[in-house]
Amino acid sequence: MLQRKFTNVLAAEVLVNSSTGKGIGYSTGAGSYVTQATNRATGVTINSLTGQITTHNASLAAEGSAEFIVTNSKVNINDVVALSIQSGAVGVGTMATVSTVTNGSFTIRVHNGNVAAGTAETGAIIINFVVLKGASL
Repeated sequence: MLQRKFTNVLAAEVLVNSSTGKGIGYSTGAGSYVTQATNRATGVTINSLTGQITTHNASLAAEGSAEFIVTNSKVNINDVVALSIQSGAVGVGTMATVSTVTNGSFTIRVHNGNVAAGTAETGAIIINFVVLKGASL
């Protein structure tokens, strides 16, 4: 059984366990959450390496996109931010991607991939995110 526990300088605990199937990730309590106010383009602030962002439920037309900035003091330009939609999407083709990473922030683009005559996205989408720390080359 290979199990290692690393604590990084940002006070988040990273667990690696290859034999129990628990995988790689942050321990319970390392994350945070925030809810977007006003509309889908409103920025949010969440200063953790992992967490959840609940978007506003303003209507996003079929084939439409909205971007918002996530201010996060733990993020650096060399990091990789991974996203997944946990729940809340109404449209079948709704996607959330990271379009930009800078020192102190990243930008999320929510896109409604339904065809032009398709369904508007009206769900308050819960987006999970994790910051994978990178290093300059």
